[in-house]
Amino acid sequence: MSNRPSTVLIVGATGSIGRYAVAEALQQGYAVRALVRDQTRAARLLPEGVDLVIGDLTRPETLSPAVDGVDAIVFTHGTTTSERDVRDNDYTGVANTLKALGGRRTRTALMTAIGTTRPGVAYAQWKLRSERLVRASGNPYTIVRPGWFDYNQPDQRKIVMLQGDRPAHPPTASLPGTTITARSLKAGD
Repeated sequence: MSNRPSTVLIVGATGSIGRYAVAEALQQGYAVRALVRDQTRAARLLPEGVDLVIGDLTRPETLSPAVDGVDAIVFTHGTTTSERDVRDNDYTGVANTLKALGGRRTRTALMTAIGTTRPGVAYAQWKLRSERLVRASGNPYTIVRPGWFDYNQPDQRKIVMLQGDRPAHPPTASLPGTTITARSLKAGD
């Protein structure tokens, strides 16, 4: 029996990395569900066959239909507008989604950002807090902190994976969006 999840929820599916996550998951044979706020926009941006579920990370009552029956969640969402938006989406949104699972064990992948351990940066602090939520959830998880990502194909750059939270020069630390999502989909393997 395979330990591989069959239904994956992509949070942030209409964003730049989220669209890569959707494409990668479909290519790997997963059933893909996308949490979206705007169904019309999502239908225009995402391929056919993706199950679009309308919801909002900041409205917990909308999340149960999105998480119902999923085997894995890949968080690629984010905002950089205000501290309040970062808190509400990157932290509270993750908390709301994990709570909507009702304790059901679900593989979880979270894309945050490099620099989350630097003190004094509100954006980074809320990202770090979301990582702590995922770690404390009891779910198998993968946390990806891309320092720099681009829209190249995986064979166009040497990939350097480092442990920790250090920024590096983009030509040596650049990750194609497809690599980020492929790694995220293997959460818990």
